[in-house]
Amino acid sequence: MGVTNSRFDLTAPVPPWDGLGAVHLVAIGGAGMSAVARLFLARGVPVSGSDVRDSPVLATLRGLGAVVHVGHDPAHLAGVDTVVVSSAVPEDNVELAAARAAGLRILHRSQALAALAAGSRGVAVAGANGKTTTTSMLTVALVLAGEDPSFACGGEVAQLSTNAAVGTGEAFVVEADESDGSFVVYRPDVGVVTSVQPDHLDFFGTAEAVEDAYAEFAATIREGGLLVACSDDAGARRLAEARRAAGRRVVTYGALVGADLRVVASEPTGLGTRSTLRWRDHDHELTLTVPGHHNVLDACAAFLAATEGLGVPPEAVLAGLAGFVGTRRRFEVRGEVGEVTVVDDYAHNPAKVAAVVDTARGVVDRAGRGRLRLVFQPHLYSRTRDFATDFAAALAPADHVVLLDVYGAREAPMAGVGSELVGAPLRALPGERRVEVGLDRDAAVASLVEAAAPGDLLLTVGAGDVTALAEPVLEGLARRFRGADR
Repeated sequence: MGVTNSRFDLTAPVPPWDGLGAVHLVAIGGAGMSAVARLFLARGVPVSGSDVRDSPVLATLRGLGAVVHVGHDPAHLAGVDTVVVSSAVPEDNVELAAARAAGLRILHRSQALAALAAGSRGVAVAGANGKTTTTSMLTVALVLAGEDPSFACGGEVAQLSTNAAVGTGEAFVVEADESDGSFVVYRPDVGVVTSVQPDHLDFFGTAEAVEDAYAEFAATIREGGLLVACSDDAGARRLAEARRAAGRRVVTYGALVGADLRVVASEPTGLGTRSTLRWRDHDHELTLTVPGHHNVLDACAAFLAATEGLGVPPEAVLAGLAGFVGTRRRFEVRGEVGEVTVVDDYAHNPAKVAAVVDTARGVVDRAGRGRLRLVFQPHLYSRTRDFATDFAAALAPADHVVLLDVYGAREAPMAGVGSELVGAPLRALPGERRVEVGLDRDAAVASLVEAAAPGDLLLTVGAGDVTALAEPVLEGLARRFRGADR
């Protein structure tokens, strides 16, 4: 049984991008939608869009030539031929409803992106964890290797200062979102699966359905194409084994015995890492400026996609990876005041949160002083309900945890579901830590600032608007440590 999205026919043929006419994007300011808008603009397509509130992203798109409205209104569809939406846009959105009533062509965001990528050597990066970073690493490695790829990423690639661009090279790298099953539309030459884990159960329902969806994604890789999968992740390993049994091209990576590309040694170097990769009986040195074992694994995926999938020389790829400086909101250092470092991260499922907290814990422990303090904003009521104890375990290495209210995003509040579902099991875990639940945003900032001491690492973690707290935390630290440099 294939992936079914009741709102969009993901099996429909993707129309050519140059036949879409004037394109209007509903909720154009989102990470995925703004990337599609940038690509259409770069191709010379007339672009309009709307969003509920103004933002720097909307200002940038206006500067690139898009007509962008604040607020939704059917009048915004005047002269429009194609409307692009994501699954986050509800059916009762007035623009979407008007487009359906008028018989306009309506595409899911992934279908529009697939149209833009048609004719290129496609690389689609999927996975519960690490897909944004892997997409960014692969893109930067290709850019620095002189390949000039096109790309669309779910986060801003720091050194390229954008989340999407049209390049002159053959490769087109896309971050393939699994949350609504739409990652089956791309039909890539290279498919990357970083992990297969039971997330987005509000859409899939069961862990088995999640695995089935990834199997369908892998089946969309073009004949003769390549699957790159992490053998350290049980779900991705099962997927790789099944594809190999079916006679498909597969390469795996990981630190465990049995991986085709194996991380045989790794050591931290400040906020970076230096690792030895064993590939085809040869050792290669991988140097990264970003911390954590999860980033080493993501770099391995990018290395294999570039070398085995696209034929780029290994030395050029490793040099490109060494030049990668990070992705916005992925262990992004936002500033330092009074020897207190503030880091922001988008982590929002248990495995992602565990990875960023463990990485931060390692940084603090290696420094030999200071404490790890963080504010975490659970994302989605359904995810909080389903994984509360897993979130507690992921947060446990921190010395001080502030839990904001759940960020509902597309979901309405659920009775009995709140941050205390995470706080209660976290308090019950062994070890000493300070846990605070129920603070508003100002109180959360005040708590972190008042407790901070030189050597501390402060994290803002979550996929909602918790990122906005990094700046007031830095401002509060500056007031407390007057005269200290940021």
